[in-house]
Amino acid sequence: MADIQDPPLHDHTPARKLGRGLANFLYASSEVGVTVQRTNELEGNSAAATYGVVKGFGRMFARMGVGVYEIFTYPFPVYKRSYRPILRPSVPWINGGYDEFPPEFGFQSKRRYTTTSDRY
Repeated sequence: MADIQDPPLHDHTPARKLGRGLANFLYASSEVGVTVQRTNELEGNSAAATYGVVKGFGRMFARMGVGVYEIFTYPFPVYKRSYRPILRPSVPWINGGYDEFPPEFGFQSKRRYTTTSDRY
């Protein structure tokens, strides 16, 4: 699992865990509106007014609980022996790491990106 460009646990630090916990706790109420809107787009008005509200409140309390948990355990790598988030991010491709080509300066590459090294 070694990756020299962006190690998998590079972005997960105690300070980020504390900030994530505070954000989860303070902004958990936004889950109700977001879930109602998402349910309205996918299933319609009546589902959004009933099921969307109930699901939104459930997600709100879950996010608040995870926020409190992360605030109190921020100095310790407790989840999978790291500082990774418990809740999956809504945008999974951010901070993904494992890019095929590392960034380089200039127009000329100093690496050979081929399958065999004797071709070029």
